[in-house]
Amino acid sequence: MTPFGTKVRALRAARNISLKKMAEDLDATSAYFSALEHGHRGRPGSGLIQQISGYFELEWDEAEELKRLAELSHPRVTVDTAGLSATATELANVLAENIHDMDDDTIEWILHEIRGRLGAKAKSGPTH
Repeated sequence: MTPFGTKVRALRAARNISLKKMAEDLDATSAYFSALEHGHRGRPGSGLIQQISGYFELEWDEAEELKRLAELSHPRVTVDTAGLSATATELANVLAENIHDMDDDTIEWILHEIRGRLGAKAKSGPTH
């Protein structure tokens, strides 16, 4: 699953709409939406995100959240560490080699740590 797919599935469940029904209503195939939800397709385009937002009658902030989740939902990520430190390259490689063996708690912990560090850095302002 992707963050986008999880959200769309929750929206469908909350409104009791099947994948097939949503696909028909949006003039797409249920196979496409299933693959999109499960991360077997690339990120959806902005037009599809707008269609889905309209379909579920999302408020502006909910639509923006859906767009943000879509941006975080590319199933095959490439991390370019060219020009970064050896430690940054090591981090990217360790994550790539081990992510399939990590449980959800470990992944959540890593995300929490990264977001916490980035949030603290943003709050402290630019350094000179």
